[in-house]
This record gives sequence, C-alpha cells and structure tokens, in this order.
Amino acid sequence: MSNTNRTGNLSIDSDNIFPIIKKWLYSDHDIFIRELVSNGCDAITKLKKLEIMGEYTFPEDYKASIQVIVNPEEKTMKFIDTGLGMTADEVEEYITKIAFSGATAFLEKYKDKTNADEMIGHFGLGFYSAFMVADEVHIDTLSYRDGAAAVHWECDGGTQYTIGDGNKTTVGTEITLYLNEESVEFANEYRTREVLDKYCSFMPVEIFLSRANAEPEYETIEESELRDDDVVIEHIHEDAKTEEKENENGEKEVVEVSPAKEMVKIQKRPVALNDIHPLWTKHPNECTEDEYKDFYRKVFMDYKEPLFWIHLNMDYPFNLKGILYFPKINTEYDSVEGTIKLYNNQVFIADNIKEVIPEFLMLLKGVIDCPDLPLNVSRSALQNDGTVKKISEYISKKVADKLTGMCKTDRENYEKYWDDISPFIKYGCIKDAKFYDRIKDCLLFKNLDGKYLTLQDFIAENKKEDTAEAAKETETAKKTDSTENPEEKQKEKTVLFYVTDEVQQSQYINLFKEQGIDAVILKHNIDSAFITHLERQDETIKFERIDADVNADMKEEVSEEDLKEEKETLTDVFRKALNNDKLEVKVEKLKNASVSSMIVLSEEARRMQDMMKMYNMYGMDPNMFGAPATLVLNANNELVQYIFNHKDSEHVPMMCEQLYDLAMLSHKPLAPEEMTKFITRSNEIMMLLAK
Repeated sequence: MSNTNRTGNLSIDSDNIFPIIKKWLYSDHDIFIRELVSNGCDAITKLKKLEIMGEYTFPEDYKASIQVIVNPEEKTMKFIDTGLGMTADEVEEYITKIAFSGATAFLEKYKDKTNADEMIGHFGLGFYSAFMVADEVHIDTLSYRDGAAAVHWECDGGTQYTIGDGNKTTVGTEITLYLNEESVEFANEYRTREVLDKYCSFMPVEIFLSRANAEPEYETIEESELRDDDVVIEHIHEDAKTEEKENENGEKEVVEVSPAKEMVKIQKRPVALNDIHPLWTKHPNECTEDEYKDFYRKVFMDYKEPLFWIHLNMDYPFNLKGILYFPKINTEYDSVEGTIKLYNNQVFIADNIKEVIPEFLMLLKGVIDCPDLPLNVSRSALQNDGTVKKISEYISKKVADKLTGMCKTDRENYEKYWDDISPFIKYGCIKDAKFYDRIKDCLLFKNLDGKYLTLQDFIAENKKEDTAEAAKETETAKKTDSTENPEEKQKEKTVLFYVTDEVQQSQYINLFKEQGIDAVILKHNIDSAFITHLERQDETIKFERIDADVNADMKEEVSEEDLKEEKETLTDVFRKALNNDKLEVKVEKLKNASVSSMIVLSEEARRMQDMMKMYNMYGMDPNMFGAPATLVLNANNELVQYIFNHKDSEHVPMMCEQLYDLAMLSHKPLAPEEMTKFITRSNEIMMLLAK
C-alpha cells in the first residue's frame, strides 16, 4: 500500500445509518464494550484456529489477551487484541461494508476444517456500536499474513473515512475511541470495570483493564516465584527471624522461627477480570459441590445456598451448555423473580430472555450458553426462531428428568426440597402439557401428619373402605352394575380434602383426625389453579377444602324431619341476632359435642371468590356467583341447646353473635371492625361470669 492516505465512502444505503445505530440497534449504550471486546475474542479465536491448521506460528512470547485502557484526561478508550489483525483490503471489506460479516468469509474459506458453531464473527455492525459513544474512531491493525503492512483507519461518525499506512508493529488490532461529551463516564476505570463485569465476566480470552498514565503499583514475592515476564524493581534479602525461647531443661536459647528469604519487588502483575473457563464449560464429573455453590454465590450474589442444580450439556441438534439452580425461595410472596443469564460462546447477551426459557422456569437462577443464538437478540426474531423453541423444550425435559430421577432414587432429599420447588413444578404442570406428563407421577402432597404422598397414593388412601357395611355396598354395586346408567357411574368422584391454613382451619383438622380422615396441605397461591388443572386431567377426582361441608363421618345419621324444629327456631334466632335475614343455617348432630358452630362454604363458591380476588374484582358481591357461607350449628352442643331452649333470654343475642364470630374465626380472619366487636363482646361475657 502507498504512503498516501486515501478516502472513501462507507458502503451503506443511507446517510442516516449512525442515528439508527445509536437509537435503535443497541438500546443500552454500554453494549459497545461487549461488542468490541467480543470482536477481539473472535480475532484471537480465529488466529488460534489458523495456528492449529498450520497456517500460522505463534511467537515464543505470544499471549492471548485483550487490553482495555481508559484515559480520563484525554477522554479516550483503547481496545487492544492479539488476534489475527487485518490487511488494508480486509479493513475495507469488513469495516466499511456494514452488512458484511468477517466471519462469513472466514468460515467459507475453512468450512471443511473448522466448526461454524464456535464462531461468532461480529466484525461489521458490532464494531459500529462504538459510534454510539465516540465522536471519532481510529483503528490500527497489523495482519498475521507474511509481509503484511500496518494499517491506520479513522472515521468521525460521518459516511467518510480515511485509510493509510499505520505504525503498529505487533500482530493484532487496536481501536481508539474519542468519547463524546455524553459518554465520558466510560473513561472512568470503575465505570468500565462495572460494564466488563456485566458483559465479559466469562469471555474465553483474558481481559485486562488499566488506566493510562496511572502510578505504577508494586508487590513483593519470593524469588522462587519469579516469572520471566515480571518487571523486577529490586532484590531484597530478608534475614532469618529468631526468638528467645525456653527449652525442655528450662534454659533460654535463641531459636530460628523463620528462615532467611530472598525476595523480589516487582511491578504488580496484571490480573484478568474474567474467568476464561467458567463452570458450565466443564463436564459435570469435573465439578465439585463446593464449586457449584461458589459459582452460584459469585454470579447471583445470593447468600442462601441453592437447593440443587442441573448441569446442561448438549451438542446435537444444537450446541447448549449451562447450569440451572433451584434457589431457596420464600413461598409466602406472590411472585419470585429468578435470573437466567444468556450467553453466546461465553459472551453475555441478556438476562431472562423469556422466549429461550420455559415460562415456569423463570423462577430459577442459572446460566445458559448457546452459540446458535445471535449476539444482537431481538425479541421478535426469537419468537419466530425454531432453535429457540427446541432449546426451551430441551430445558423443560432436562428439568423433568432431574426431578423424576430424584423422586425415584433420592426420595428423602426430594421430599426435603418439595415445599421449595413445588411452586415451580405446579406452575410448569399448568403451563406445559408435556412437562406435566413427564412429572405427574412425582407430584407430592403433604398430609396432616407431615407425610409426603404421591397423588396416586393419596387417591388410594381416600378410597379405603374398611367397614362391613362398605363391603356390603360394594357387593350390591357389583350386582347392579349391569343395570346402572354408565353416565351416572362416570360422575362418581373420589373427593380429596385439602387445607390452606393449618392454624386457621385447626378446628376442622381436629374433627378430620378424630374420624381418621386425611387431607393434604395446599397453601401456596398457585394451588387453587393447580388443583383445578388436576381435576381437568383426571375427571375421577374432586378437591374440596375441609370446610366446604360437614363430612358424613363427623355427624350422626339423623333425618331432616327430626331436626326440623331446631333448624327453624335457631335460624330465626340467629338471623334476628345478627340482623341478617339471608343467613344460611344448618343444624347437624356432630359426634364431637364440644364443637358448637362451624362455617362452611361450597368449593365452587370459594373458587369463584378466589378468582375474583385474583382479578381484583373486590367491588363485586361474592354471593352473586354461588351460595353464601353457611353457619352449621351442633345440636349436640350444650350452648346451642341452651340457645334453642332459651331463645327469648336477654343474653341469647350476644351468645349468637359470639358463636357466629367463633365459627368465622376458624374459617377466615375477621375484618377489623368485626374483630373489635368480638373483643369488646368477649370482655362483656367475662364480666357477666364475674358477677
């Protein structure tokens, strides 16, 4: 190339390309650091490939590295790589033709010798992200090719550039950015370090950050630790250290406690900012439990240890590596946001790209590295990307495989983790039919005794028929099978009882335990939708909260006619006392005489109310969608009998109000004004007793 500089025009379709780059191509202005460092990594990767293929030989002192140098005084940044560099023709080809990617030509040339999946190749548009922050950009480069001349290129952000001879003496590329006034923050090493930590923590080439003209720093090491590349300032002899000590004979003597040392003061060694071999690039057999936990703490800044993790490693039909962690979460909160960091060949792309991760796994924390995805991810592109869908399905399958494996081979730990992981699993069952099919036999339910049962075990438990009467009924059913309406038979369901609040519903729980009836605890916000999903999947089961009705086993067999008078009288008394003429009252003879009153609400009505709350329909009357709550009075209870026999007593209205509130307290929390009245009334009742 001649010594005369020449100018040219960038091969673009519009003079407005730079405003487009600045405002549209990259939403985050700090992304230019990732792009330029990534370009440097690509250039080094390509040079290594050429060396392996025998087309280049590294110098003896070669070190693959990227230097980022900030200069706050001059408001500049430099990105220096030791990659393959460019000739003048390549600069014009790769840099000035925006739509052309350098990797395309590289892969075409060596398509039979290399793996395309390992290349990103982001010369071109990636480079032009620099103009988001720079008024002017210079490139100094020297190609690895024999006899190549150094090249200097510069552009001030317009469509004109200048190219000519350069003065670079080592193979590689140096890019200098002259920052604009809005972007001088990037000349601060702490700000740049922050961005490098964000995007480049795991890039495959060591990255070093320094400040131009910074005061040198020093460290002292033992001479035996000295390396060839250390800059020695001085050699230091340290005398042996001695102490006067008392020996076994009680005599004092001088003892050497630290031998003489030969030390060396050197310029402080540069420390790479990144880990070039992150944990997900290793084989699972090479990783220890402590390494997984340390990586989790480092990447996600979570002081709580993860419950367990899944190491992803797939080569076909797409290349994907990663680690997914199941975090310890507080299930009391409605929404728990996880973090899935997406990488491309160890280059950070984004957090939580929802199209790549199954929606139900967004609660997890993890890293996924997929070279098949582009660096410049657009949501619309991902939505229509076939690879993305396959990745999502693969991750879902791997999670299901891990969980079913744990359930079968490590049941103890699986049960230990269940309360924490169940929200993930239940959400996954609702959102993903394939996931549900894979995991359905490993769904666990904790019963009243704290024992974990599968759905099949719980159904079987609720179908137990031990009595002679039950056996007789079964025999009768067999005889009438032929005449029975098949549709009617199909409608018979196994009722599965559940609890949402063990404290609130303790009265009902005790009644269930007395009769040997079991229930499961379902207290997470997702459980309402989850049991509805299970009922749709299996039409032979029906879930009911334990306060949906009074179970037949809890009450004596009495005809409605026998309790007609009590029902009519007590209904009238309670409606008047509570000033509610719509109050539903049932009178039953419960086996447990100590229970005076209960509130029951049909399962259908409750679910409708839950749905209204979910959709913030608080202004609507819950009763318009189903039966209101029903007050159940126990005719075997002495207090209820007293009210029946002394309906005109002056204290009966107070007793009715108290019984109603006591029943309601076992059903749901009282409203503030109701609680105030309840406390005041309780004090009044105690004063009556004190008289």
